[in-house]
Amino acid sequence: MRDALGPGPRTRVRRLPEKARYDAATVNEILDGALVVHVAAVVDGRAVALPTLAARDGEVLYVHASRSSALLAAVVRAGEAWLTATIVDGLRLARSGFESSIAYRSVVVVGATREVVGEEKARALELVIDRVAPGRAREVRPMNDRELALTRVVAIAIDEASAKVSAGPTDDGPEDLALPVWAGTVPLLTQWGEPVADRRGALVDARLAEDLPASVRALRGGS
Repeated sequence: MRDALGPGPRTRVRRLPEKARYDAATVNEILDGALVVHVAAVVDGRAVALPTLAARDGEVLYVHASRSSALLAAVVRAGEAWLTATIVDGLRLARSGFESSIAYRSVVVVGATREVVGEEKARALELVIDRVAPGRAREVRPMNDRELALTRVVAIAIDEASAKVSAGPTDDGPEDLALPVWAGTVPLLTQWGEPVADRRGALVDARLAEDLPASVRALRGGS
C-alpha cells in the first residue's frame, strides 16, 4: 500500500492548494466514510455523472449498477474513470457571503477500470452490501445467478487521488473582522433513526420483527 496517492497530473489541487491532502490515510478515510459517490463518463458524446455506492478494497473501488447502465458500460469501454466522494461536515459562516462556505471533506479519484466477473464479482457485491451496513451480507439471502447476471460490477483502481479538506475558522480579512456580524461554524451531525420493520411475510410475527439483526443494531450504536 502506498503512503501517498498524489499529487497526480489530473488530481493536483490548484484552487486553494493549502486545503489539499494526498496521503492515503486521509483519502481512504473519506472514501470509506462517504455513503454516496459520483462516477463520471462520456456517454454518446455527453458528459454524465451519476450517484452510486462504492466499496473500497485496498487500492480498488468497486461500483455496481444495472447491466443496462450506459454509464458503467462507457466506463469499461474507456478503460478509465473519474470518481468523486464528498462528506459535508457543516457550515463555515463568514462575515461576508463571499467568504462563507461549506465545511467538507472531498476526494477525486482517477483510475483504470475493468469489469468484474466470477467469484470476484460475488465478493465485490458482498463488500458493497457490508459497506452500507457492516455484517449485513451474512444476514441476507445470497444473490442468485439471475441477479448476478442483471448486475454489472466495475473495479476502479485508485491510480491517483487527492483530497480537499475545508475546516476551521472562516477566512475573513482584517476589515471584515471588525464588522459586527456573527461568524463561526455550524456542525452538521448525521445519525441513523429508529428502525422500522417491514412486517410482511415472516415478520408478521411481532417478536421476530423486533429482534434486530446485528448489522442494524450496530448502525444504531448497539451491540
